[in-house]
Amino acid sequence: MKISHLLKDIKRSISFEFFPPKTEEGEKALFETIKELEYINPTFVSVTYGAGGSTRERTIRVVKKIHRETSLTVMAHQTCIGHTKSQIEEILSEYKNEGVQNILALRGDIPQGQEESFVFPPDGCRYASELVEFIRNRFGDWFSIGVAAYPEGHPESPDLETDIYYFKKKVDAGAEFAITQMFFDNRYFYHFMELVEKAGIKIPVIPGIMPVTNFKQIKKFADMCGATIPKQLIEKLQPVADRPEEVEKIGIEFAVKQCEDLLKNGVKGLHFYTLNKSRATIKIYEAVKALI
Repeated sequence: MKISHLLKDIKRSISFEFFPPKTEEGEKALFETIKELEYINPTFVSVTYGAGGSTRERTIRVVKKIHRETSLTVMAHQTCIGHTKSQIEEILSEYKNEGVQNILALRGDIPQGQEESFVFPPDGCRYASELVEFIRNRFGDWFSIGVAAYPEGHPESPDLETDIYYFKKKVDAGAEFAITQMFFDNRYFYHFMELVEKAGIKIPVIPGIMPVTNFKQIKKFADMCGATIPKQLIEKLQPVADRPEEVEKIGIEFAVKQCEDLLKNGVKGLHFYTLNKSRATIKIYEAVKALI
């Protein structure tokens, strides 16, 4: 089932993001998490793709397994960085043959340590907009294509207006919906959506929510993607940073309030970055489900 069609038929969506584990034990734990979350009947779930295509085989395997063994609609993340067009076509053909119809088209991150030396393949896609266009040209309307959006601007973008310009290029190339990078201050999202509307972008934009369960980890993620952690949240978390249960409690309470505010302001859905765990996501969902 195409996500673009599902989003038209429902008031709000709930979706979850997973990453492909490195070990058999990790994969087993992931599918336990999926089983625990399946009762929520999410609109879709997605599986990430490592920097430079580093998780190619694992991503494909997990996507196929979700498609074959669960009732869930699955979306594969697909980056173009580090791949030739023929390699991308090979991967997408494999998904098509499996019956998977949803792709999140991303440029992808340059692998750590290669920022200065990385060379883009001569026969590849340098930007996500080029990847979207390539998918449309090669596969027509088989895939429902989603893209990323950045409420605080992409870390490499000089300003938010420039970021909106490139976001629109992805939409004009054929993207049908977007999922935002994680953010913790809803004001950034609301301002971003004002700019989206002014730019004439009409596709659904789903906010990405990252529940705080590990203070050091969340700071690392936020630094990588340029997300601002509100001062009041940091002040609550710092004194209990070495007490995981307290961090998780504060993080869940904060995420519940964030989601309540978003839902009351008419967002199209909520996309949870689960980190392959279910407890925090389930608690947040149960607290806000009356608003969905």
